[in-house]
Amino acid sequence: MSLVNFGLTIFFRFAFPLNVEKMSFLLPKLQTKKDVDHIIKTVAERVLVLRFGRDQDPVCLQLDEILSKTAHDLSKMAAIYLVDVDSVPIYTRYFDISYIPSTVFFFNGQHMKVDYGSPDHTKFIGCFKTKQDFIDLIEVIFRGAMRGKLIVHSPIDPRNVPKYDLLYHGI
Repeated sequence: MSLVNFGLTIFFRFAFPLNVEKMSFLLPKLQTKKDVDHIIKTVAERVLVLRFGRDQDPVCLQLDEILSKTAHDLSKMAAIYLVDVDSVPIYTRYFDISYIPSTVFFFNGQHMKVDYGSPDHTKFIGCFKTKQDFIDLIEVIFRGAMRGKLIVHSPIDPRNVPKYDLLYHGI
């Protein structure tokens, strides 16, 4: 390691200390129902990705890392936002978000559904195994939405889709 690289490493460690709570700092966050409504209505001709979760949750941080690494590459096809489940409880109830992280997709204000081979087609629950899984999913949703489809088949290998059981409240 040269002295220049060593100096830059030391600079970045002190100027930008690694803090778990700030890991998802690179992606915009929506704090209120009004913000979420506005984004759903105004993002046009791109897939809107809403990650519902908590900033301190380790699985959410893992997903946020994948989302932030792909955000620039997918900027022509997708807009990615983070939503704290505790700050917008009406959407948490509406989308029945029992497990976090949960990722919901929209295109031109329409809720896009994906057949993952799991019980719920309305959202992706858990973290993507690889960046490529997320990129492939966005491409399939984008192409399907451009053709007028509201539900598409997931390109993700079924072994890479997290397994879960649905919870029914009040039954």
